[in-house]
Amino acid sequence: MAVHWVRQETRTKASTKTDTDGQTSKSARFEARITAEQKSLFLKAATLTGRSLTDFVVASAQEAATRTVQQHEAMTLSIRGRKAFVAALLQAPAPGARLRKAAQRYKRHAAATDAD
Repeated sequence: MAVHWVRQETRTKASTKTDTDGQTSKSARFEARITAEQKSLFLKAATLTGRSLTDFVVASAQEAATRTVQQHEAMTLSIRGRKAFVAALLQAPAPGARLRKAAQRYKRHAAATDAD
């Protein structure tokens, strides 16, 4: 059995207004059908945190949404970074003069160390 605890209303336009105290007013509406058990759990959690049911649900949803978006963006950046790294390995430029000289110095030093 679903519990409908928000008046049905759909608004396609959301606007924000600032009142005289500098507070942003909320004009967008969100509704959901939940079970009685879910509502009871949400109410208990809201009470334990000292928030209204609406504040608790909205804050929880916002935290979950922010976390989801951040995880998605991190994965996207990781894929992009991995592709760039592999491309750099596969299409590496030839070593320059300074790198060749450094390699020669290293080989001489390593050979001298092995002789000891």
